[in-house]
Amino acid sequence: MGTEEKLRAAGVGFGDEVVVPSFATVAVAEAVRNVGALPVFADIDPVTLCLDPASASAVVTPRTAAIVAVHLFGHPADLAALRSIVLSRSLHIIEHTEPTDLARQLGGRNTAAAVSRRRANAAYLGARLTGVVTPTVAPGIEHLYHCYVVRVPGNGRPDRDAFARALRARGVRCHVPVQTPVHRMPPFRRELWLAETERAADECLALPVDEGMSRRELHRMVSACNGLGGPLYMAA
Repeated sequence: MGTEEKLRAAGVGFGDEVVVPSFATVAVAEAVRNVGALPVFADIDPVTLCLDPASASAVVTPRTAAIVAVHLFGHPADLAALRSIVLSRSLHIIEHTEPTDLARQLGGRNTAAAVSRRRANAAYLGARLTGVVTPTVAPGIEHLYHCYVVRVPGNGRPDRDAFARALRARGVRCHVPVQTPVHRMPPFRRELWLAETERAADECLALPVDEGMSRRELHRMVSACNGLGGPLYMAA
């Protein structure tokens, strides 16, 4: 069942507000709008990049009917904290997984084996990458690594984009996972300042962590990243 169907099944409709993250694809906000409700944007946790429970709680109003917990890049949202908000206010919580889910990418192949390999690749990168901020996973959290999202520190988007161009020139596949936060897109534009969302949009870069990557390919990517980091940051 898709997010729009889940919202309808929960009775969410015209006149309701639904709390959603802006650092995600536009699909969640569109699902809320399609049922006649208003998406209300909250900030993200700087570590998980998922909806920040404190920010979500702060934007809840008497018209709020639901909170959409988006599991992003393979990292689960903090459902326990979000459920405490929902239960105390008699709201619905709707879970949404972004469409880059691993099962769809694998096309029926061995998902468990692929996830295990991706985690091994992520561990390899996390132990060797310098100059970028690698993902942090709390104990007990199972990250699926649909994407391996790092942060490129510096003065914002120009540094990250220059870094990405330099990596691509060296044959490393990479992409910006969220080009524009949803609250800055024309159909949903709001005069908001979501500090962590803005910073993530400027700094985040997704590196390949495919289960089919060889150790040599991973080493080559690490060498490219580590070799580029210092000069690019100093030039910023």
